Amino acid sequence: MNRVAFSFAGIQMLFVATWTVYALFLPQLAAQAGIDRRWVIYILMADQAIFAVSDMAVGIAADRLARRFGALARWMLGLTAVSCAAFVLLPFVAPAGSPMLLLGVAAVWAITSAALRAPPLTMMGKYVKPPLVPRMAALMLLGLGLANGFGPYLTQALRNTDPRLPFIVASLGLVAVVGTVLWAEKHLARADPAQPVAPQPLDAGVLLFFAATGLLALGFQLHFALNSAPLYLRFAAPADLEKLTPVFWIGFGVLMVPAQWAVKRYGAVAVMAAGGLGGALAAWLAPAAASLEVLIAWQFMAGGAWGAILMSATAAAVAIGHSGREGAATGGLCALLAFATLARMGVVAGQWNRDPAFASLLPWLPAALWAAGGAALALLASRTTVGTSAATPARADAKA
Repeated sequence: MNRVAFSFAGIQMLFVATWTVYALFLPQLAAQAGIDRRWVIYILMADQAIFAVSDMAVGIAADRLARRFGALARWMLGLTAVSCAAFVLLPFVAPAGSPMLLLGVAAVWAITSAALRAPPLTMMGKYVKPPLVPRMAALMLLGLGLANGFGPYLTQALRNTDPRLPFIVASLGLVAVVGTVLWAEKHLARADPAQPVAPQPLDAGVLLFFAATGLLALGFQLHFALNSAPLYLRFAAPADLEKLTPVFWIGFGVLMVPAQWAVKRYGAVAVMAAGGLGGALAAWLAPAAASLEVLIAWQFMAGGAWGAILMSATAAAVAIGHSGREGAATGGLCALLAFATLARMGVVAGQWNRDPAFASLLPWLPAALWAAGGAALALLASRTTVGTSAATPARADAKA
């Protein structure tokens, strides 16, 4: 199981790396295609909107394909090949000077890249026994944490290179890693998969879970993407940011280990609630830090809280969809994350973060969003069993 989880982690790591490469070079490619620089943020926002819609559509399709052994893996590999081909084409079509050609190829890449998100989770939900889901989710998400942690160094290393080389290398690496899903599905199918159970109904508890998760995702976006750099710049020089930014992702990876143990004991929703409330505390105290060392500690804790939230949210989404709707449930989770990114980009595009009234609230908004999401999930965990079937047995069974 660990080898499969590391294979899925490699997929997440390389997908984030491709996004880093894309975001880094998009202004240059847009200029070559005749697109004014001010439109770059709107292109990125459109990509996130496409991600959100595609994640839901691909997740639903993955549920149908998963009924036939091998079909999901082959479909995922085929879509990834199309996605990587479109990605490689981007730096080659941009010099043609056609905005529509560049945007069309970018749209194909964004749509087909949805194969890298919900389908692996669908496979996990179909084949992995419930007690093992939190561990697999934690190992898989380590790839995301590593890619984000190394993102500033990758950006710095590639800044002055010809974009064609990183686009080709990233795509080849991604195709190679995604090729392992054929092996992964066979390996999981031989490992005594989880027995089918009825998926949880789409009731008020499930809707509250997704609403609270959306609040937590937006809190993460505002804290990490908009607040972290200004907080660090109170004590450090701009050149130090590439060393300080990964602190959040170190906490993300380190604290997922105890968090996945907690999911087995207390349930995914309860751990999400604890992560939300703990993250709210860290995000609230970070602006008041009196030194760089104290700020680093709070950023580490905020990252750990987000790691606990995202890992347990993944386990809970698998539980909500288990068995037969894992793709729809995890696709919905991925769509929420994309919408949160879109909302954060909208703040930047609208320059709300430069408005004095909004800017005065921005340091405290992540804490408020995380606290609200965490409180809602704490209430949900105390009253329902939403999100428990793929993470832990019912509490009465656990005590027996």
